[in-house]
Amino acid sequence: MTDDQSFDLLRRVTTATITTMLLKKGIRRCWLNGPTPLTPGGDRLVGRAFTLRFIPMREDVATPESWAAPVSTRAAIEEMPAGCIAVADAMGVTSAGIFGDILTARMMKRGVTALVTDGAMRDKAGVLASRLPVWCAGISSPASVNGLTFVGWQQPIGCGGCAIFPDDVIVVDDDGAVVIPQNLVEFAAHEGAEHELYESWVVSEVEHGAKLPGLYPPNEEAKARYAAWRKQRD
Repeated sequence: MTDDQSFDLLRRVTTATITTMLLKKGIRRCWLNGPTPLTPGGDRLVGRAFTLRFIPMREDVATPESWAAPVSTRAAIEEMPAGCIAVADAMGVTSAGIFGDILTARMMKRGVTALVTDGAMRDKAGVLASRLPVWCAGISSPASVNGLTFVGWQQPIGCGGCAIFPDDVIVVDDDGAVVIPQNLVEFAAHEGAEHELYESWVVSEVEHGAKLPGLYPPNEEAKARYAAWRKQRD
């Protein structure tokens, strides 16, 4: 299955459902603790992770001059492929903003799908004006070098308590952000889409007065009724 096919399915699957599907495979740490949408109510977005890594600030390297260094957030942005979701490990530091309006504007020009971080943003008005979808843990006026040192991109990172490897799949919606390991993308897409369909049937049953025991999760009778409904629907 291609990325396009999997991603089309995943755009119909909530992050809540994805966590349940991954739980079936033993994956418990997949929901990023901290990032929330800067502008709620947007589309559900899917993309391959482009990772960025910050470490604690050290005065001799975390300077305004470092922004022009070969290893910098500016250089990393120029390596981001169209369609990716940039995921920045800011160690949960929210006292310094890791990205501002100029950087998010450039990411939009490069076709980046979204930015996710367990850190903070700065220049909120400008970031909103750039129209880059952002999931973050807050807003902070001080620049990144006030609290963090940028050290590289496309490395394994920890963000929001989750291990994220380059090219893992990220899904974001109003509930937050989840990471899907690369080898479980097709499973999460197929099983998630089917689960969403079953839940839509359950909601209609509940609205008609059905009791939850035996319905959610389903017993054999519920499975048979759902199968009949699905066949009629198809």
